[in-house]
Amino acid sequence: MNKKLIMIILGVALVCGGGAGAAVWFLAPKADAAEAAHGEDKTAKKKKKKEDEEEVGPLKYLTVDKVIVMLRRSPNEAVPHYLSADLVVATPVKLEKEAKEHLPLLRSVAVRTLSGLPMDKAQAMTIDEYAEALNKAFEAEYEKDEREQPFKEVMIGKLILE
Repeated sequence: MNKKLIMIILGVALVCGGGAGAAVWFLAPKADAAEAAHGEDKTAKKKKKKEDEEEVGPLKYLTVDKVIVMLRRSPNEAVPHYLSADLVVATPVKLEKEAKEHLPLLRSVAVRTLSGLPMDKAQAMTIDEYAEALNKAFEAEYEKDEREQPFKEVMIGKLILE
């Protein structure tokens, strides 16, 4: 009986999570109008990004697997919510060893950043917003320690909200 109840609850949670994800996907504002308004800015950014890539050289991608955090609860919420993410770190080949040594720090900063999110905000965020928040947190951490980042950017490889 207990196993059936757990399976039913997990099934309902999965269906609700899928419905929430679909709602966010379909109700999110489309970027086409914004792109048309900022077309000139976008070409300048692409040009700068291409110059930066040429300066850095070839990139190597490292993974930070299974960053799992419990999200903050709302005052009227009794059920805990979790976020699981796999991060991908883009680093120049010449800085790969140093970046590997910094992976525990990256995990720690990611946990600190993501665990501060309430569930409603986490559900509303896009993958790009998660990546932007994490990159800002990493930049702030390295600036605080007055060190240079051994990686170019951090991307989201996988993200699960429950």
